[in-house]
Amino acid sequence: MQREPSRIAIHAQNLTRNFGEIRAVADLCLETERGKVFGFLGPNGAGKTTTIRLLLGLLAPSSGSAQVLGYDLATQADEIRRRTGVLLEHTGLYERLSAQDNLDLYARIWHLPAPERTARIRDLLTHLDLWDRRQEQVGKWSRGMKQKLAVARTLLHHPALIFLDEPTAGLDPVAAAALRKDLAGLARQEGVAIFLTTHNLAEAEELCHQVGVINQGRLLALGTPAQLQAQRDQPRLTVIGRGFTPAVVDLLCERAEVAAAHLLPSSDLPLGPTQSLMVELAGKVDTAPIVSLLVESGVEIEEIRKDRASLSDVFMDLVADTH
Repeated sequence: MQREPSRIAIHAQNLTRNFGEIRAVADLCLETERGKVFGFLGPNGAGKTTTIRLLLGLLAPSSGSAQVLGYDLATQADEIRRRTGVLLEHTGLYERLSAQDNLDLYARIWHLPAPERTARIRDLLTHLDLWDRRQEQVGKWSRGMKQKLAVARTLLHHPALIFLDEPTAGLDPVAAAALRKDLAGLARQEGVAIFLTTHNLAEAEELCHQVGVINQGRLLALGTPAQLQAQRDQPRLTVIGRGFTPAVVDLLCERAEVAAAHLLPSSDLPLGPTQSLMVELAGKVDTAPIVSLLVESGVEIEEIRKDRASLSDVFMDLVADTH
């Protein structure tokens, strides 16, 4: 039996899956680490769920290869599934059963011995703040509580890697934030690798150690959120004040330090003449001449902020480039 490596959770090499003439995943190459959260980002139909099914051995690749937890996808898919947990479209919960009975049922399916079963259920429900609700019927719970319980279900058998497909989709902001906090804590406490698909770019920026962006089956970028931001970053200033005119904006755009400048919608600002100007800089430049030009042009500056591209900005740029 192949020895599990100490660091690598997933290693994919040119992994490809075709459905007829449609290439759902194309030459995917990526590597993720144990104990880390990997975010897989992409619009609907980008290939995220197909990738998960490939890595679990639920779909056969058309070409390419992968090792998951040191096991070969082509010949050892059963070993991979024994050592992974998965939460896809459905929670897999029985709504007429209590939370404790749901986990007990799945723990028996995983053949956990009775003493370990009891302790494991208690530990997971306690960590997820569900222990005091363990006897309640799951069908009466909120969606956020059900998602927490579904995550606990994926962790019962001490997997080294779990796959979560849009785990916070449909949750209210409070429930989503609570689940993100729990996932981060579980990754640290259990040492489990998490492969997470999400549409929520702020969530990925907060939670993930590494992210990959996929669209039309192709991996467009791979790295830490900070690395992706640095690669696509265009420094910019947001200037809030009074006295902006089209002539001032035109003067700014003529300067070598400025790549672009435009007034932002004022709906988020107080009523009155206050305006917000976005200035995109031409690289790392001295901003003092820009500020001087504004002051000399009669602009009354109230606030200046130097912003960076968010992960959402990077994502939108990458996806737009593939259309």
